[in-house]
Amino acid sequence: MQQPNKLSPFFENLNFEREDNTMVINFGPQHPSAHGQLRLMLELDGEQVVKAYPDIGYLHRGIEKMAENMTYNEFLPTTDRLDYIASTSNNYAYALAVEKLIGLEVPRRAQVIRTILLEVNRLLSHLFFIATHALDVGAMSVFLYAFREREFGMDLMEDYCGARLTHSAVRIGGVPLDLPDGWMIALRKWCDTVDYELEHTYNALLQENRIWKMRLENVGVLTPEDALSWGCTGPMLRGSGIAYDIRKEEPYELYGELDFDIPVADTNDSYGRYRLYMAEMLESTKILRQLMVMYDDTKPQLMAHAPQYISAPKEEIMTQNYALMQHFVLVTQGMRPPKGEVYVPTESPKGELGFYIKSEGEPYAYRLKCRAPSFFHTGLLQEILVGTYIADVVTIIGSTNIVFGEVDR
Repeated sequence: MQQPNKLSPFFENLNFEREDNTMVINFGPQHPSAHGQLRLMLELDGEQVVKAYPDIGYLHRGIEKMAENMTYNEFLPTTDRLDYIASTSNNYAYALAVEKLIGLEVPRRAQVIRTILLEVNRLLSHLFFIATHALDVGAMSVFLYAFREREFGMDLMEDYCGARLTHSAVRIGGVPLDLPDGWMIALRKWCDTVDYELEHTYNALLQENRIWKMRLENVGVLTPEDALSWGCTGPMLRGSGIAYDIRKEEPYELYGELDFDIPVADTNDSYGRYRLYMAEMLESTKILRQLMVMYDDTKPQLMAHAPQYISAPKEEIMTQNYALMQHFVLVTQGMRPPKGEVYVPTESPKGELGFYIKSEGEPYAYRLKCRAPSFFHTGLLQEILVGTYIADVVTIIGSTNIVFGEVDR
């Protein structure tokens, strides 16, 4: 006889015939403020949340298992689909892990370009956050203004790699293209625009707006102890007063040579996190201006020289028979990194994004695991929502800045 389906642990503790005033509602998975396919089951006492249970799995695509059945270079474009709001940060984190595995050193100019692209993507992600967070709370104008600046940033990415959303702008061993003519001028103009709009538009509309402050202040309070306990990273951790940034703690690319600060917020609430995101955007434009100067002092080499792992430049492939043979083998069979395992963390716009790779010397990773920040921040909802009101749920979800491409990978 077929066994009846068991209820989830959340429902096992619920009594659907109650004498008190509680009820269970579903928030999502089809909800414009769920930031993806999040099903949030809420038990309410009136309008106050008594219990919250985030249920994921509505977007699952098995990306990590796909990585174990694709060659290393084949999998790189798939990483775009994790945090699709800042695709290059995922491309880079994966490429860096493979480079550490094979012991590859990237040319200086490629490092400058990759760092520039990472900070442009950080700005794109933060602009998306402030736009959607404001819209969730009810500020329509900020949404339109922030998306205007984001479109100009996406124009820059399109001019570089030809794509606006899923960039694939990084390669294992470097970058595929040099910056086009006039790109730096456009980047400088965009940085000036972002700095101006942050102060004269976004802050002017929101910072002292009494409705905005009423909706965010003392809402979604996350103590430093809870932030550490739940494995929070990025703005969620720094929003609780802990100045931890992987770009400073474990510098990669050129971050060790750059002068920038790590903003923190000590109010531990949604308003503090909003202020933190605004401050981080100013730091990103500060970093980009330093990188513009570094770019001019580099030699035009874009890919590392490692014939057993990286294809030779096109000129060599077209003129040298051995380079063509190596290229054919790499394309048809893939590279074969040495046996070993590596975990490399990076500071994505949302927090610690790291890839663990275990190699058995084959063209495919034996195991690959992605450590995505949004996954931990989604689990946090079951604690941070309790005691708040239903109107605050949307604000808190927006404040965590989760994206379900990397939660339901």
